[in-house]
Amino acid sequence: MWIRARGLAFLCTLLVSTGFAARRQRSEVFMPGEVSESRIAKDVRHQLLMLPYYGVFDDLAFRVDGGTVTLMGGVVRPVLKSDAANVVKRIEGVTQVVNEIKVLPPSPMDNRIRFAEYRAIYGDPALSTRYGYRALPSIHIIVDNGHVTLVGVVASQADKDLVNIRAKGVPGVFSVTNDLEVEAQ
Repeated sequence: MWIRARGLAFLCTLLVSTGFAARRQRSEVFMPGEVSESRIAKDVRHQLLMLPYYGVFDDLAFRVDGGTVTLMGGVVRPVLKSDAANVVKRIEGVTQVVNEIKVLPPSPMDNRIRFAEYRAIYGDPALSTRYGYRALPSIHIIVDNGHVTLVGVVASQADKDLVNIRAKGVPGVFSVTNDLEVEAQ
């Protein structure tokens, strides 16, 4: 036992005399720096996309202002609203979360419209091959008391117009707001 302790003391003396221990201490010290808003935004986006109940009938958006993250949008399930706030709170650099996500009212009519819109948009062969075969399709269908809002990103203006035509063709819809964005070419 004494040999081990003596050997360890000798090794520590050798490392200190060569300056190794001082270099090791400096590299092990974690000095948190300024957390950039772009890194926070990237982490928030990743965490929101990884939520298990986030789907095509939900819209999650956010705004980063320093360490404050404001969550916006509309969701079908109330648990998604609380889950979104909980995962964002755990991100490094986030000091406050303002949860402005709206829980869409449960309605059998709205559910019928959601599924009819989904079939109309993603049932189209031109749209389904480009947008339907993804883990999370890029066109989100938000239905609130019979009013449909389309959000997301499409590749071209022609696709945006085609989605709009398909969405307006569903019976029982009061209005369709097409907030789809066209990718920059």
